[in-house]
Amino acid sequence: MPISIPMELKEFISGRTAWVATADSSGQPNVAPKGTLKVIDDQTLAFADLFSVKTRQALEENGKISVAVIESGKPIGYQFKGTAELLNTGPLFEDFCENLKKAGMPAPAYVTKITVEEIYNLAPGPEAGKKIL
Repeated sequence: MPISIPMELKEFISGRTAWVATADSSGQPNVAPKGTLKVIDDQTLAFADLFSVKTRQALEENGKISVAVIESGKPIGYQFKGTAELLNTGPLFEDFCENLKKAGMPAPAYVTKITVEEIYNLAPGPEAGKKIL
């Protein structure tokens, strides 16, 4: 069931590289950095699939996804778990295409839309790994 991402976490995500973890239907894991992660609304994140062959294949087989975002050089971070949907048409896809073109980047093969279902604390210490929502 989708949850609402708190405003402070939405602000935290902005401008940071995300590490996306997936697993295919056989359980083979994959992790990859994503520089285009953005908050779409209170329950949704998305990133562009520019060169994500293994990520895309895993999501086609198993839509579960985990996204880790940390602050470089500081012990602050969050993990967002949810279900992904691959989009290659529609307003969200077109928005990503337009923004990437303005940045001099290629159009994405897909946009991965993530419905956030859980959020965890990644900071070290006694709250490490604690489910926030």
